[in-house]
Amino acid sequence: MSTGPNRILDEFAKLMTDAAGAAQGVRKEVETAFRGQAERILNSMEIVQREEFEAVREMALKARAENEKLAARLAELEAKVGAGASKAAEKPAAKPRAKKTS
Repeated sequence: MSTGPNRILDEFAKLMTDAAGAAQGVRKEVETAFRGQAERILNSMEIVQREEFEAVREMALKARAENEKLAARLAELEAKVGAGASKAAEKPAAKPRAKKTS
């Protein structure tokens, strides 16, 4: 068994170790309480989470790319129709046939 100054130092070291463990436990409890409160506040403010934002952003990028693709296709079709309309204007109109009566 230790006696004298060594025993006092051992007890002091044990006390400090226990205090550090208790402080770490309190810190974890405070962090948990803070996170819970922060989540409640953010949920009440209807702020979206990062995952939801990224999912919607990806959908918007895909929609934009599809829109650009469709706009290019529409321009191509309009050019074809415009070219067809100008050719039809150059040709004389066909005369309608008379119906035969029997």
